[in-house]
Amino acid sequence: MNVLDVIKKQVGSHPVVLYMKGTPDFPQCGFSAASVQILQACGVKDLFSVNVLEDPAIRQGIKEYANWPTIPQLYVNGEFVGGSDIMREMYQSGELQKLLDAAGTTQTA
Repeated sequence: MNVLDVIKKQVGSHPVVLYMKGTPDFPQCGFSAASVQILQACGVKDLFSVNVLEDPAIRQGIKEYANWPTIPQLYVNGEFVGGSDIMREMYQSGELQKLLDAAGTTQTA
């Protein structure tokens, strides 16, 4: 299985996937930390995270998978949502909460 197949399986097997630097309990960059805080504020109950620092192939592959150059990257129900800036904008507008609620991924859903 090549790295893009691995990513496709991860994204397709979990309702909320965050590719990040570090872990939700110990983020290794400010953007990853902010992304985790936003998802926690939205009440995400089953966050599947992938620490790209543990696997250089995943770190490069995720950039190719979504054609998005930066990490973190958020996927909801298999669809690419965006990076931390997009997450922040969507959170501030209420759009991210609606997306996560509609996907059945929050404690309030």
